[in-house]
Formats: sequence, C-alpha cells, structure tokens
Amino acid sequence: MQRLTWSEVHARRLSRHHLTTPGTGFAAVARAMGGVHAQVMSAAELSLGLRVGGATRTDVREALWRDRTIVKTFGPRGTVHLLAADDAPIWTSALAAVPAPNRFPDGVRLDDARTQEVVTAIGDALDGDALTIDELSDAVVARTGPWAGELTMPAFGGMWPRWRQVLHVAGHRGVLAFGPNRGRKVTYVNPRIVPADQGRALAQVLRWYLAAYGPARPDHFAQWLAAPKPWAAALFEAADLEPVDVEGTVGWVLAGDTAPAPACGDHVRLLPYFDAYQVGCHPREQVFPGRAGQRALARTQAGNYPVVLVGGVVAGVWHVRRSGRRLAITVEELTPVARAGLEHEVARVGVVLEGEPALTVGTVTSGPHA
Repeated sequence: MQRLTWSEVHARRLSRHHLTTPGTGFAAVARAMGGVHAQVMSAAELSLGLRVGGATRTDVREALWRDRTIVKTFGPRGTVHLLAADDAPIWTSALAAVPAPNRFPDGVRLDDARTQEVVTAIGDALDGDALTIDELSDAVVARTGPWAGELTMPAFGGMWPRWRQVLHVAGHRGVLAFGPNRGRKVTYVNPRIVPADQGRALAQVLRWYLAAYGPARPDHFAQWLAAPKPWAAALFEAADLEPVDVEGTVGWVLAGDTAPAPACGDHVRLLPYFDAYQVGCHPREQVFPGRAGQRALARTQAGNYPVVLVGGVVAGVWHVRRSGRRLAITVEELTPVARAGLEHEVARVGVVLEGEPALTVGTVTSGPHA
C-alpha cells in the first residue's frame, strides 16, 4: 500500500485545485474543483479568479454570461454551483441519480408524480423565456394547479409555495439553470440539457471528486454529495480504486493516482466563503487543526468563514469589506504566517475583486456569512 504524509496530501490537493499553479481557463478549473459553490456569487468569482492567473471578477462574469463556458445551476448538495458547461450532461445525470429522501412533512411533501408534474411545468415555462422566481411561480401554478402555489414551506422568516421544494430537482434534471440578472432580480432559463448515461456519469463524478479531494473515504464523498453513506460505499466498491495509508489513516484514490505533488511549504492562500477546497477536504481535524477548527467550523460543516490556508492547512479566518474601490481586508493570524506571502495574496484578491486592498492583521469581529 502506498504511504503518504499529510503534508504530501495537502500539497497534492493544493495542486489539483490550482492553488499552487494557475489553471488555464474557468471551465477547466471548475471541473478540477468538482464545481464552484455559488450561493454567494462574489465568493464564487473569487474562488475561480484566484485559480486563473490575472483573472478578474469581470472575466468570470463574461465566461458565464457571454462565452457560456461555465453554467450556474444546482450542483452537489442541491446548492448553487458554477460548473463547466460541457460537463452539464454528466452532472445532471449523476445528481438526478443520488438518493435524496424528501424530508418535508405530510401535507407539504410532493410525491414522485407531482414532483415530475412540477419539473415538467418548469421546463415548459422556461422554454424560450427567462423568468424571475415570481414569474416562474405564476407559470408553474397555471400549468399544474392551486396546490402547487399553496404557501406551505417555511423559508427566511416567511412561507414559500409548495412547488419551490423541487426547484433544485429541475436543475438536476436539466430543465433549469440561472440566467442573467434582470436588474437586481435573479432569472431562470431552460438550458435543455440532455443527461448522459447514468452509470458513466456517476463514475465520472466519483473520479472528479477523488482527483480533487483524495485520499478520501466513502463517508467523505457522501457528505460532499449529500448522499446516503451505504449508497456512496457501493459506488466506491464498484470503482477501480486503491487504498493509500496517510500516517495510519486509510483513504482511497483512483487506481494508479498515488504520486505526491511537489512540496508547497508555507504557501499562503486566502479562500472565500464556501470555497470548494475547505468544503470538500477531509478529515476535518487535519485540514482545520486546533483553534482553526473552533474558529472556522460549525461542528463539521465548513464554509461559514473565509479562511487563511498555510501549506494547505487552515490557519485562521479573514474578512473583506468593500467601500467603492477600497477593500478593507482583515486577516486573523492563528498560527505564524509569512507576511510577504500574505501581502502577495492580498494583492491577488484585489486584482480579482477589481479593488484597492488595504491589509490589517488583527481580530476578525464579523460573524459567519458577513
């Protein structure tokens, strides 16, 4: 069995995520990351921009809305992601196959037949039109019935119509993606994605995951995909994988993919909220050691804070506040950080966000998602 150290694993993951060597394009980088979390679009722009040399948030937006090389849709865990457009048939097929029990109570939950009715209505309503959520809601209710519009779903201090519980399902079935904003309002479109063969798609998503986050266990993959652990274990069992021993902990990689990456030393990176690296990397105690775990994790959930990486390990948290072009960046040093590397990284953040950064090293007082 191949043996690696944790330092070698961190260096390998940094390399695969294009955090040591820049990628050559947004689509290729999104593929290498296994998707870019985009619930907060400014964070997604920073995630991608930091991985492509000299890129700015404007470049990311042009790739998304003008060039269409990346697509904004519902990805792993039913959350909003940026994915390589060419990979959309694989993602839709694989995500539609993930067992996902409906946890809504009786009286709210849609059965399979009504779920399909809503998904069909969404696809039909968006066929040729970009609609806001309110316009889409009216169109879905008109095509299905008043039951779809009943306000039964608690959400953000209010109630959403029943049909909204399957909005992400429509994305996973290839009939819904995000369109350009109309003013401040989000729009949705029908990308008319034809899903790939399901078996091939599931195998490919597992390969992307292990290439980016391996060595990993089935339960890590299950958490990343919001899938049942036994289902994930069966997928691992059917794949061509091999075990790797990392200082006494066994994980799995693609067969033959065991070589370590060049050492990265005290490589400093500032990652935004929900960056794929911090969300997907396990075990948490190795990626978020000691005080960093207390500061940046909510139990085992990562992504609530932007994090400082030193050598692939979370060393602390940071925060950026924008005022016009000025970017007030506060970095909390919880372990010693090479100041020169930190200043260089702050300058890179300024390039991506198209602003003028000002660095303060001190305590971050902002809460999660601030």
